[in-house]
Amino acid sequence: MRAMILAAGRGERMRPLTDHCPKPLLPVAGRPLIAYTLERLARAGYRTVVINTAHLGEQIRETLGRKYAGMRLLYSEEPEGALETAGGIRQALPLLGDEPFLVVNGDVWCEHPLHPPAKRLLTESGRLAHLVLVDNPAHHPQGDFRLSDGRVSLGQGTPLTFSGIGWYHPALFADLPEGRRPLGPLLREVIDGGRVSGEHYQGDWRDIGTPERLAALEVDIDQRRDHGLM
Repeated sequence: MRAMILAAGRGERMRPLTDHCPKPLLPVAGRPLIAYTLERLARAGYRTVVINTAHLGEQIRETLGRKYAGMRLLYSEEPEGALETAGGIRQALPLLGDEPFLVVNGDVWCEHPLHPPAKRLLTESGRLAHLVLVDNPAHHPQGDFRLSDGRVSLGQGTPLTFSGIGWYHPALFADLPEGRRPLGPLLREVIDGGRVSGEHYQGDWRDIGTPERLAALEVDIDQRRDHGLM
């Protein structure tokens, strides 16, 4: 199974830090933010990772190269302004292959092990996606979706937030027109059709979308290292 890291965003909420450095390369405790995700993918057994790039994307390619932690890195270059999530995945399909794949937001910190769900969930069941949902953070109290008996829904169950981590069948994007396409409407369509499973992850998850959250993560990582936890 292959994985994709979404790294094409402009990072407006991170400005001025992202004026000259792409958000995935912002340093956290002496290392680029994206490095933590890449190493977690390596530990989970992924061997090919696709990274989409746009804003200052050449810096990402120059920093990471074509191999990292024993994995092969492939790049899907997007025009400045990016294609949004679904459009970026649609463009990268030739690099992702014919099997289900994992997609992770490039600005997420999460200790989820990233092991794929049972293969039948995205091959034998007819479902098109499996999403990791988390408790609603303070900055997003309303949540995104609900979870009931392992199935993501729009109206039943406790509201939870989409973590930015999900496994998808390529068929979900195959008929999507090329160009700028958000993921939310596409997901809601197949969720309404009962074709999305999910799980509730209750471990450490953070949306590193602002300088304040970046600084807080750095403090926590330094403290963990001081206590021999990393």
